[in-house]
Amino acid sequence: MSAARATVVQDTPAHTVDAFHRGRFWLVQPKQAGHRAGMDAMMLAAAVPSSFAGRLADFGAGAGAAGLAVLSRCPDAEAVLIERSPEMAAFAATTLAHPGNAHLNDRASVLAADVALSGQARTATGLADNSFDFVIMNPPFNAAEDRATPDPLRKAAHVMEDGLFDSWIRSAAAVVRPRGALAVIARPGQLGAILDAISGRFGDAELLAVHPRPEAAAIRIVVRAILGARGKLSIRPPLMLHAQSGDGPTERTEMINNGMASLFGD
Repeated sequence: MSAARATVVQDTPAHTVDAFHRGRFWLVQPKQAGHRAGMDAMMLAAAVPSSFAGRLADFGAGAGAAGLAVLSRCPDAEAVLIERSPEMAAFAATTLAHPGNAHLNDRASVLAADVALSGQARTATGLADNSFDFVIMNPPFNAAEDRATPDPLRKAAHVMEDGLFDSWIRSAAAVVRPRGALAVIARPGQLGAILDAISGRFGDAELLAVHPRPEAAAIRIVVRAILGARGKLSIRPPLMLHAQSGDGPTERTEMINNGMASLFGD
């Protein structure tokens, strides 16, 4: 599901300017090369409780969709949009400078950094230990053989490297404060890798599966967990994007996509 296209701002051959949350924020993103944000980013952002008022890190932020979606719904939150690709970090900076985001840009910043780095190499990029209250991440989760693309920018955004979940979640555990939270969106087949990566780091994990319709298998999972907690995994009621084949989005899907509800009901 894609965001509503903007009609009041002119696109260019290189990028589009798209409205999210029914025009409450705007995203400047590549038109063809690179990653374009949609429903995955909105579901990830919705994993953050509506009452959240801390400092959030958006790992692999791209043009900034998920981080800005959190700010749009959580008026007292702050966000750092962290992106390894210089091209996509530039799109995130352009997004923050868009006039339609003037009400958000004093609570957001962009950091060009590789979240897979560890130790002093990571802190040297500006990712200090214990400096965030919540980390969200939408890592590249296609296997190398999936959806092959000649576009290197899109490949970097979509194709998973070996050990990616462990390195990203290790960094999340380092930069988040005690009892801080993590949320990650991925494919169902990657649940094992995520649970392995959070083991010994995050607990009280909650799993929510996303299905296109009730009779179909899940296409996404969202896992949320707390640093240092010891509780076991719980499975929450799933999100059905459509009530049945041919129907439009369910009311809950629309509310999540438009920043009017949280994914876990908090």
